[in-house]
Amino acid sequence: MQLTDQSLVLVAIMPNVRDMEIARVLGWYRIPMKTAPKIVRTDLIAFYQPKAFGADHQSRIEKYAEIRGVELVMRRELFRDEPDHPRAEEEYYKLQLGPLRELETPIPADRWKRFLFFYTTAEKLFSAKSMRDLAVVGAERDILWRSLQERANASFLPAAVQSQMMDPRLELQFLLGDLSLAGLDFDLPEDSLD
Repeated sequence: MQLTDQSLVLVAIMPNVRDMEIARVLGWYRIPMKTAPKIVRTDLIAFYQPKAFGADHQSRIEKYAEIRGVELVMRRELFRDEPDHPRAEEEYYKLQLGPLRELETPIPADRWKRFLFFYTTAEKLFSAKSMRDLAVVGAERDILWRSLQERANASFLPAAVQSQMMDPRLELQFLLGDLSLAGLDFDLPEDSLD
């Protein structure tokens, strides 16, 4: 994959060390469909590590990977040894990943501590000194919006949403939501992404 400054990055919570090992060894990451961002087909995914990673690695982004594919599966297909899990019959996006890579400089959260997902660009990911630097503002939001719009496959969107997307402002709001990072708290209960 050819990365550019405008390559699209999904920043996501890596809930625990076990899930990081799944990403490293098996090459996939899961997102419950009911809490998934609007677009999961991005170029890269960067993983925010909450307090489950211990004092030396919590509240920061240290690793990222290329997203090589996305499929929709049931949780029971991901974890065959947990057939009685309460969410075994729920749908999950299974993101196929390239090798996990380390950022040259980890990106600390500073005072922001809660979010599920947000989008940024490769340029911001590789130059950020803190999570604040990942925010996409001004004219850059237009570039990010166009990139997300290109990824949006109308066949994956409900008909009601498609009919409302004639107004570009509504489409932008649907695709991006509120990209402001102000007031976010990045630590989630461990089972929130299970």
